[in-house]
Parts: sequence; C-alpha cells; structure tokens
Amino acid sequence: MTKVAIITAASSGMGAAIARKFKVDGYELVLMSSSEKILTIAEELAASYFQGSVTKADDLKALVDLAIEKYGKIDVVVNNTGHPAKGELLELKDEDWHHGMDLVLLNVIRMANLVVPCMTKNGGGSIINISTFAAFEPSLVFP
Repeated sequence: MTKVAIITAASSGMGAAIARKFKVDGYELVLMSSSEKILTIAEELAASYFQGSVTKADDLKALVDLAIEKYGKIDVVVNNTGHPAKGELLELKDEDWHHGMDLVLLNVIRMANLVVPCMTKNGGGSIINISTFAAFEPSLVFP
C-alpha cells in the first residue's frame, strides 16, 4: 500500500535529506518550499510539490489539498522549518516574535488542523516537527 509524506522546507539541507530518505523508504512525496529550488528536488524524486511558505495558512492548505487530491491520504507530515530571529531577548522587536510564532508554532497548529481529519479517517498518521535552529551546534542567543 502506498505511503504518503508531506515535507516542508524540502528544497535543500535537512528537508531535502529527509525527502530523499522517505523516497528510499518507498513513500510518495508532496514537498513544499518557499524557494524555487523545490522544482529541482521534486523532479529528482518524482514528487509533487507546492512553492509556498509555512507561515501562510493558505499555502499550507494548498499543500494538504494537493496531497489529498493526488493520493487520498496522508501518512506522515514533517513540519521542517527554519528558525526565528536570534538576538538579545530585550532587543527583539514585536515583528520578530510574531514571525517566530508563525514559523515554529502556528504552522504546526495549522498543519495539524488540516491533516488530522484525513489521518483519522485513514486510521492514523505521524506528525514530526523540526527546526534548523542550532542544527550544527547549540547557541545561547536563542531566547
């Protein structure tokens, strides 16, 4: 039976590596990235794709709709994302905090609201949430 995975921020780095591993493991892929490089990885992996941002609710909906229209189910979602603004706690601006909330929290909530009904209907699924912050080494500048 076909397994289907949605992977965000999939055009390079950790996201592309995750997509390649899921492909090797036999998954059909539905990928998203804000970068035009998403086309290259989608072609390499024979994957469906949507160019958009995890910070935009409409883009997430379009991504999920694409997966459901093409495959009728979603088994796994990897909410891969970048990182919010770094810096001294009291120096971050309100817009930094708002963008950070969209980037690492609200995208997860929005995605869950979109995919859980489909996953429930199909007997379950997995949601994995990761960020590239401190991917190479931890940092004390992250509030």
